[in-house]
Amino acid sequence: MAIIINVDVMLAKRKMSVTELSERVGITMANLSILKNGKAKAIRLSTLDAICKALDCQPGDLLEYRSDENLHDE
Repeated sequence: MAIIINVDVMLAKRKMSVTELSERVGITMANLSILKNGKAKAIRLSTLDAICKALDCQPGDLLEYRSDENLHDE
C-alpha cells in the first residue's frame, strides 16, 4: 500500500506509549497495532481525529504517501 501511517514516529516524538494512546483514543490495542504495522485497509476520520487530538498533531504528521515503486526499494 502506498499510504504509510507513522503512528510510531509520533508516539516516540510525544514520548507516549501505545497503551496510553489506546486509552486516550478509545481504540483497542489490536486495532492500534494494525495501524502501526501498516496492515490497515482504512481508518475512520473520527479515529484519525481522536489520534490527532491525543498526539497533538496534524493528519499529515501521521499519513505519508509513497509511490509503489519507492516501497519496493525499502
